[in-house]
Amino acid sequence: MKKTTFAASVAAASTSLLLLGAPLAASAHVHVDPDHADPGSYTNLTFKVPTESATAGTVKLVVDLPTKTPFTSVSYLPLAGWTTTVDTEKLAQPVKTDDGTITEAPIRVTWTADSGVQIAPGQFQQFTVSAGAVPKTGSVTLPTHQYYSDGTVVDWDQPTPASGKEPEHPAPTLYIEDSAPAEDGATQLVATAAPQPEAAGAGTTATVVSIALGVGGLALGAIALVVAVFALTRAGRRVERKVQG
Repeated sequence: MKKTTFAASVAAASTSLLLLGAPLAASAHVHVDPDHADPGSYTNLTFKVPTESATAGTVKLVVDLPTKTPFTSVSYLPLAGWTTTVDTEKLAQPVKTDDGTITEAPIRVTWTADSGVQIAPGQFQQFTVSAGAVPKTGSVTLPTHQYYSDGTVVDWDQPTPASGKEPEHPAPTLYIEDSAPAEDGATQLVATAAPQPEAAGAGTTATVVSIALGVGGLALGAIALVVAVFALTRAGRRVERKVQG
C-alpha cells in the first residue's frame, strides 16, 4: 500500500514540475503577447524581452514585420530611455487586400537604448506597438533581433514546427486563422496528468483505512491484555485463599 502511495506522489510531483517548467522555459525567450489576433483587426502587440546574458545588457531590439502579408499601419508606444523608429518601404510585390492594393508598408521596428540605458542581467522590458489591419492568413512570424552591450546579437527567428516542439531561438509568432502548436501539447499534458490526483487520493484513503484498522487492532489487543491480567489476578487470589484456609 505504501508503494502505491509513494508512486502516486512521485507521479503527481513530476506532473507539477512539467506544468510549471513549460511556462518558465518559455518566459526566458523573447515572445509576443497576445499571440493570437482576428483578421482585419487592429491589435496591441507587446514584446517581452528578458536579458539572458549574465555579463551584458540589452541595448537594442529590432522586429521584422511581414512583407508578404503586411500590416497597413504600425505605431508604437513611447518608452522612456529608448528611441523608436518604424521603417516603411515599397514592397517588392504589391499586395491586394479588401481595402485595396498595398504598395508600401512598415517592414521594421527598432528600439535603441539611450546612453547609459540597458536591460540589465536578470531584468526584462516590454515593447509595445499597435499593428493592423491584421492580414487574413494562418499566422505571421515576427523575427526579433536582440543586441547586447558586448556586441552579441541573438536572432529569435526560428519557426515553431507543427509538432509544437520549441526550437532554441523561436520567433515570436502571431497566430490568426491557425492555432498555436503548443496548445495541443499543453492539452495532451493536462489530459495525461488528470488521473494522477485521483490515484493519489485513492492511495491516501487506503492508507487512512489501514491506519484506522491498525489502531483498532491495537486497542482490542490492549483490552484483551487487561482482561487476561485481571483474570490471572483473580485466579491467584482464589488459590491464596484456599492455601490459607
